[in-house]
Amino acid sequence: MALRSSCGRSQRHAARVIAPFDYDVDPERYRSGMRIAGAHAEASLYDWVARMLRDLGARNVLDVGCADGPLRAALPPRGPRLTGLDLSAALLRAHPPPVVRGDAARLPFVDSAFDGVTMLNVLYHSPDPSAALREARRVLCFDGHVLTSTISRADSPELAAYWRRPRTTFDAEDAPAILGLVFAEVTVHRWDAPLLTLPDAAAVRDYLLGRQAPRAAAEAAAAELCTPMRVTKRGAVLVGRRPTSEG
Repeated sequence: MALRSSCGRSQRHAARVIAPFDYDVDPERYRSGMRIAGAHAEASLYDWVARMLRDLGARNVLDVGCADGPLRAALPPRGPRLTGLDLSAALLRAHPPPVVRGDAARLPFVDSAFDGVTMLNVLYHSPDPSAALREARRVLCFDGHVLTSTISRADSPELAAYWRRPRTTFDAEDAPAILGLVFAEVTVHRWDAPLLTLPDAAAVRDYLLGRQAPRAAAEAAAAELCTPMRVTKRGAVLVGRRPTSEG
């Protein structure tokens, strides 16, 4: 499911659009999309990241953009201590403590407070992902790691006739270069495979709505596409390491 490669792209063609933040206005949209992924995907991003945190030896983790706790649910009972942070009060209410309401670009923690920071499918909501990454680096201890994930602009190509994900400030195509502006050591794990099966028209509609597609486009796809249908998922998990010494 993952490829490993080194960072090296230019940020010359970085996208400019900020993904809408509607989690307090319409938290059910997010929850419906998560239910679709949980029920019909062949692999879980959160299980994958939980294993990566274990392999990295993280013991004290800040989950930036934690929502209602999917990463917390994926961690084993004796896994790392996790603190959740999110701007959405509605989603934070469902996350197990400890939680903090806050902004990724202004983290309310002292320097070197954590040995792991996760930022999963969240930085495309930021007008300046580099600012949030600099904050992640600040609160990391030496030899700590940031793990961030994002979606490719070419995700879900089977649905492209109805809706395409807009270019954002932190797409998988640009993310390695952006992360490389803040972290000298970057590893990229990509995925590109038919990892989701939508069993019926309702699942097609809800999947697209969960991705913030217009309702008219989601309903047209649900009415016209044959199901069950396989959907290709494309994106990346990126890992940045704060070195043990800095010049």
